[in-house]
Parts: sequence; structure tokens; C-alpha cells
Amino acid sequence: QVQLVESGGGLVQAGGSLRLSCAASGRTFSSAGMGWFRQAPGKEREFVAAISWSGGSTYYADSVKGRFTISRDNAKNTVYLQMNSLEPEDTAVYYCAATRRYLSTTTYEYAYWGQGTQVTVSS
Repeated sequence: QVQLVESGGGLVQAGGSLRLSCAASGRTFSSAGMGWFRQAPGKEREFVAAISWSGGSTYYADSVKGRFTISRDNAKNTVYLQMNSLEPEDTAVYYCAATRRYLSTTTYEYAYWGQGTQVTVSS
């Protein structure tokens, strides 16, 4: 069992930066692939970034590649999403999630989800 709590969301101007954190509880965190997803009003939840259990592999959606960086600290049971050069289109509720797979980009392969944190980017 893994419990996830996101933090770090907020309001930022276009071009600005935010760092999201996801604190995990549960002894299986260090063996779980982790991902960040987002959902804008009226849209489906979409993949943003994923990282393998060791942190050695990462994968990004094309829309955030080069602007966002996912990382993890297994000693702190925390995964991060550094978001730079934010755009109004990045406005959404951001969720972190845990999967038993090595790395995944699909929502249905993630068994555990946080409650989400709102990110709003003003133009």
C-alpha cells in the first residue's frame, strides 16, 4: 500500500516556475515506478512525466519535454516535478501516482493516486 500527498501547486505567471512534491508513505515506495499526470477542466487526465523506481529512467509527454523535470529521492520517499517556462496551457490539477511497473505512461497501470494539487498559470 502506498499513500501519496502532493504539494507545491499555486498561481504563477507565464514563464515562471514551480516545483511540485509528492510525499509517499509505505515501504514499497522505493520499488514503485512513479508518475505525474494532470487534468484540466473539461478534459481527460493526461500523462506528464514518469520515473523508474531507481530514478535511472524517465519519460515525458511531448508537451512538457525540455521544460519539466521529474526526479525522486528514495531516502525521503518523495518524487518531484520541476516545472519551468510555464504556459497558461499547463493550468490543471496535477496528480502523482505509483505503479508496480518499472515505468508507465498510462493511467490504468497506476494503482495509487494522490489527491492532486492545483497549478494555475496566468498569461
